[in-house]
Amino acid sequence: MKLPTVELLEAELSATAEGSRKDRQRAVSDHRRSLILDAANDVFQESGLDGANVREIAKRAGYTPGAIYFYFRSKEEIYGALLADSLERLNVVVASAGKSTRSPRAKLLAKATAFFAFYSENPRDLDLGFYLFHGMKPHGLTHELNEQLNTRLRDALVPTETVLLEMGVAPAAALREVTALFGHCVGLLLLQHTGRIKMFEQDAAQLFKDYVEQLYKRRGDNDAKHSG
Repeated sequence: MKLPTVELLEAELSATAEGSRKDRQRAVSDHRRSLILDAANDVFQESGLDGANVREIAKRAGYTPGAIYFYFRSKEEIYGALLADSLERLNVVVASAGKSTRSPRAKLLAKATAFFAFYSENPRDLDLGFYLFHGMKPHGLTHELNEQLNTRLRDALVPTETVLLEMGVAPAAALREVTALFGHCVGLLLLQHTGRIKMFEQDAAQLFKDYVEQLYKRRGDNDAKHSG
């Protein structure tokens, strides 16, 4: 068996050290980026997108504005990063809902209510989501990023649409139903978020569940019909 040479051992040690150094640098960079996003989230909550500025975000994060620009080109890009992270978490929640059930009704309820519950239970994510819900267009958010964010929001509704398709609902009809469900969801979330739901002495979560139940009753008999 041929033993490694001293040069080879030194090269391997050097490569290991370089890898460890890059790992540490990456960890520090990720930590700093996380601090910036956390600070930005607080500032956006307090001041909104229009009232927020990079200087205040930097102050909260404990950095200079120049350090912020090393990671993000603008406050809109920071906002986009926060929203992207929120949408990824939303998709994970919806994807995992109803995994253990085979009942179409239970699956439909699980997928649809998981979407509603995510925003109902996470007001900060709802505030971020209103950018996509209401079509606001902050300057600086690129068309590509805007498309990516909208796609991920749409992805979170696909599991509900898939259940409808599995129930025998025609594709065009399933799309219409999911669009209507999304509109109903956003309306109830807005009423709940602003406190206007109290005017009617109603519970937004129960109203949404009732809507999904009614959707199942309308479409639950379509298994063999495949009609819109």
